[in-house]
Amino acid sequence: MEVSARTIYRDIDALSGAGIPIYAEPGRNGGICLLPDFSLDRTLLSEKEKEEILSAIEGLSATGYAAGRETLTKLSALFHMDAGSWLEVDFSRWGNPGRDNEKFEMLKTAVIQHREITMFYANANGGKSKRRVQPLKLFYKSKAWYLKAFCLEKQDFRLFKLHRISHLEISGQTFVPRPCPEAESGGPKAYTQIVLLFSRETAYRVWDEFDETQIEQQENGDLLIRANLPADAWLTGYLLSFGTQVKIIEPAYLREEVAAQALAIYEKNKP
Repeated sequence: MEVSARTIYRDIDALSGAGIPIYAEPGRNGGICLLPDFSLDRTLLSEKEKEEILSAIEGLSATGYAAGRETLTKLSALFHMDAGSWLEVDFSRWGNPGRDNEKFEMLKTAVIQHREITMFYANANGGKSKRRVQPLKLFYKSKAWYLKAFCLEKQDFRLFKLHRISHLEISGQTFVPRPCPEAESGGPKAYTQIVLLFSRETAYRVWDEFDETQIEQQENGDLLIRANLPADAWLTGYLLSFGTQVKIIEPAYLREEVAAQALAIYEKNKP
């Protein structure tokens, strides 16, 4: 079974503690057995608990975990329930079939096997640097996947966006995982209250990129947004991407900054 005898004994104790009738017979033909007439009482689990177990395994299978589908089939038969196929995960971007999925699988392998990786990473300013890191966890936040890792060059923990990782290689060097610190909980207090008015033509983007609690639809179909956002270069560029379809209500300094950037773009590109 590729586990130690101690692990087997621990599992047997757990089964016995759960009320499953296990007994041991000594001698050459002995061993650890279940009572011949024993069958698992499915009533130990409620219908809701069975559904949650099947849903969890279905979600695990969707990430590419090979053994999950077989386990799902067996438990579905045991529970007399059909889990269905309610979740499908494709990590690739539109127009880039397979590449992102392959990257995710490589990172998952490196995290599970505690193997160092080398990669090139593009920062927010467009520069690329070669990194050697110890991958600790794959992390999904705000519509994007990240890698939590310990960077050996920086000697510190870092968060890497998966789409910015390229030339990924798994090394043969293993490591002992370090405790990964939790993200700082700056929350909305660390951001600025922004009020924006988007034209109804941009609704497809607004509903994709803002929570419904931040959206107030106007009588004419326009969308008023109140949100806490980091007022930095990223936000300026983001707002410029809407062109004339957004009006900055608050704060005034952000409105002036975006107007100045728009004027600079015009000056640079005018005939």
